[in-house]
Amino acid sequence: MIEEPEFTVSQTDGIVVSACPVLVDEKPGNNFMWGYYLCIENNTDHRIQLVGKDWRITDDLGNSYRDTSAGFKGELPELEPGEYFEFTSEAPLKSANAVFYGCCKVLSEGQAKARDIKIPTFNLSNNKRNQATVLN
Repeated sequence: MIEEPEFTVSQTDGIVVSACPVLVDEKPGNNFMWGYYLCIENNTDHRIQLVGKDWRITDDLGNSYRDTSAGFKGELPELEPGEYFEFTSEAPLKSANAVFYGCCKVLSEGQAKARDIKIPTFNLSNNKRNQATVLN
């Protein structure tokens, strides 16, 4: 039985971010490939540009990973009111359990400085209680 992934959602000033994890692969030796999906919706009345990110993954072994790069895989998406941007990526981890948290850097039309838009915190967990789907 394949279970639907569980989405978490946050909203900051009309910008909605939906996120969910997916366990892509589990290999011998406690190596886990986690995938994650983000959808960023512009529900404001002005254009925005997604200029970067600052997110982290911290696992239950105490390891911490951080991505503070510009753009999204080389893109700096501009979103008109009502538009959205979807982003997927993967993170190889040594643990079956971790937490993903952080923000996107968003530049609003007419503004000179980007602001942080919170990404909803979600768990990467390979226990029976998790709703993440295992893809093979």
